[in-house]
Amino acid sequence: MPFKKDEWQFTWRRLGKTEGSEFYKIVSVREPDKIEGVLMLTLLNEEMLYMNNIEVAPHNYGEHGRYDRVAGCLIAFGCYKSFEQGAGHYIGYLAFESKTKLIALYQKKYGATQAMGQKMFIDPDAGRKLMKTYLNQSI
Repeated sequence: MPFKKDEWQFTWRRLGKTEGSEFYKIVSVREPDKIEGVLMLTLLNEEMLYMNNIEVAPHNYGEHGRYDRVAGCLIAFGCYKSFEQGAGHYIGYLAFESKTKLIALYQKKYGATQAMGQKMFIDPDAGRKLMKTYLNQSI
C-alpha cells in the first residue's frame, strides 16, 4: 500500500485494515512495483458493491500526469466486480460518495448518476460502457 508521506491523499495502510474491504492497485507492465492508483471496495449487506475510496498516484495528477486513464480503469474494474459480487437488484451497480467538486466529472466522464446529495452510483449500462472503454471487457 502506498504511503501518505509520498503525497498520497489517503492513509492506505490504515484503510487496509478495514475488515470486509477489498483493495486493488493498478501498475504498469514496465514498472510492476510502481503503484499508479488504488481502489477500495466493500460489499454492503451482501448485495451492493460500494466504492469506499479511489485514488490516482500523485505522479498521475492533472494534464501533466504520467497516465491519464488510471481512474477510469479503476472505476471500470469496480463496475466489473459489481457484476461479479452484487446480488438481487444490485447486480452491476457501483455505489459511492463523491466530493462535491467531483460530482459533475463523475456524471460527464463516467456516466454516474447522482442519487441524493453526494451519493452517486454507476448503473449496469454505464458500467458496461466503462468496462468496454477502459478494460476492453464485455459482460
